Amino acid sequence: MQLYKYETHTHTSEVSKCSRISAVELAQFYQSCGFKGMCITDHFLNGNTTVPKEIPWTERIEQFCQGYDKAYAEGRRVGIDVFFGWEYSHGGTHFLTYGLDKQWLLDHPDLLSLSVNEYCDLVHAHGGFIVHAHPFREAPFITMIRLLPRKVDAVEIINSGRTDFENRLADQYADNYNLLKVAGSDNHRGQLGRLCGLHVARPLKSVEDMAQAIKNGETETFCS
Repeated sequence: MQLYKYETHTHTSEVSKCSRISAVELAQFYQSCGFKGMCITDHFLNGNTTVPKEIPWTERIEQFCQGYDKAYAEGRRVGIDVFFGWEYSHGGTHFLTYGLDKQWLLDHPDLLSLSVNEYCDLVHAHGGFIVHAHPFREAPFITMIRLLPRKVDAVEIINSGRTDFENRLADQYADNYNLLKVAGSDNHRGQLGRLCGLHVARPLKSVEDMAQAIKNGETETFCS
């Protein structure tokens, strides 16, 4: 049976300060690796972003979406599906958000004034899907590990940039709370020692279809 590969977690240098690979290069890279699709999940405006704080909300969102827009256009050219998402930050706690679009962001200029619980509730109220990214990540700037099992839909149980120990804890966390499981590379530079993502037996039509496939149990995590 043919399995299609999807990357769930990438960052473009246009929008994420910590990324060293452009949106166009990311699309080219994943197409060359045989992936059917990929998600652009740049750091949101409360994270490590290149988008200035001083400009109006509409301009901030326009700039924030440029990484996805460029990757999408290149994906159309080279033959890989590119889906939209973002990585919302609460201190050192990060949430991959899927299923909502640029217009939704434009329509919610108060987004950064919400508490993390209010943010999750609003996303869910509008049909979004939330994955807790690398929940047991340890770093000097992370003052505490926060878990919100009642506010997320899934857990990133494999992240190619995290240790096996951190990934095992994430897997146990998902099991303990009966949460769905996702894997992603958290790609900031292209070629990595291992690429992680989702296998699915059919092509996915959209990011909403991806979320539904995860919910339906159609996807399997992989890392290779």
